[in-house]
Amino acid sequence: MTELGLFPLPLVLLPTERVPLHIFEERYRELIGECLDSGNEFGLVYADDDGLRDVGTRASVTEVLARMVDGRMDILVEGGDRFRLLELTAGRSFYTGEVVPVEDEKDPAEAKSIERALDLFDRLRELTGSDVDLPEADAVRLSFVLAGRVELPPVDKLELLRDVSERSRMARVCDLLEHAIATARRVRGAAERAATNGRVHLG
Repeated sequence: MTELGLFPLPLVLLPTERVPLHIFEERYRELIGECLDSGNEFGLVYADDDGLRDVGTRASVTEVLARMVDGRMDILVEGGDRFRLLELTAGRSFYTGEVVPVEDEKDPAEAKSIERALDLFDRLRELTGSDVDLPEADAVRLSFVLAGRVELPPVDKLELLRDVSERSRMARVCDLLEHAIATARRVRGAAERAATNGRVHLG
């Protein structure tokens, strides 16, 4: 069990996923500044009107995209290991909490499921005109790699984050990709095409 600085946001960060963040609140400028100085990670947890969720993702700052004269900054972060939030702690200007790792069961995805997921992702890329790279079939935590490259609702990403079976996650990802393809087909004529954030945009 370790104490981790937390950044509650209305988004879910998956392991291996990269997202840009705009840091403007003083307390989170302090948190990110400490992470930049030390090289440590912070915890990104989904938060909404119902509060913080009990599962999140360790995040590391991979790049500082811009610094403003007033202290605000734009950064790029990458998701690492998952954690379970046991309790919030006090003493800092930003949220902190006691966390433990979320470990996967030894339940790898089936080869046919991996093949199906990669085929669906490739079809989605073609439909949307995306130039996002197709991951390798043997990529570590391939379910997260694929899901992190498609815009998905937070509720779906939270389910993936909580799932400790790669076999189960890959099945979920296949279903999500099927739905994404159906959506892309419905809006194909007017769909926006963007890959600036490294993910397939569905419109």
